[in-house]
Amino acid sequence: MLILAAIQDWFDWFPGAETLTILKWTLVIALIVTGFFGTFLPILPGTSLIYVGMLAHYFLMGMQEESRLTWQSLVGIGIIWLISVAVDCFSGAVGAKYFGSSKYGVWGAIIGGIVGAIFFSLPGLILGPIIGVFAAELWFAKKEWKPAAESTVGTLVGGLAGMIGKMILAMLMILWYVADVFFLNPKG
Repeated sequence: MLILAAIQDWFDWFPGAETLTILKWTLVIALIVTGFFGTFLPILPGTSLIYVGMLAHYFLMGMQEESRLTWQSLVGIGIIWLISVAVDCFSGAVGAKYFGSSKYGVWGAIIGGIVGAIFFSLPGLILGPIIGVFAAELWFAKKEWKPAAESTVGTLVGGLAGMIGKMILAMLMILWYVADVFFLNPKG
């Protein structure tokens, strides 16, 4: 109860509804813009921040009637977000496979990415799949250095293609949001 009272006091502090609306929009825009930058900066969870910004808009602005963001659009944007997460997880492994990696190298990319992200943060997120492919190709697939290195290059190419794919999906999310809020559901 003390927390709820503190939140109510905080909202009562604002001189008018306009100030509160400006703060809500500032939060939503900051999340969406930061999320877009996160699609090509690996330190930020790009499309996840975009989707959180849209969820914040939906719930902070008064759900469907007041926010003008329909629940159907929110579900559609959520599906695009899930696709972007899958692209992010598997793009390095797909690139490795395309460049001739064995099944061990593909699994090395996936496991290396997961372990790297969990235990070594940003450097692990970038280096984990690369080291995973190279190590799996050398140790389990018993490949020589050059073919193992080619599979590793595939991981880099796949990661870059995944980044481009995430940027396209992020732009699609933002365009759908803008169309739904500002053009398809005008306030009347």
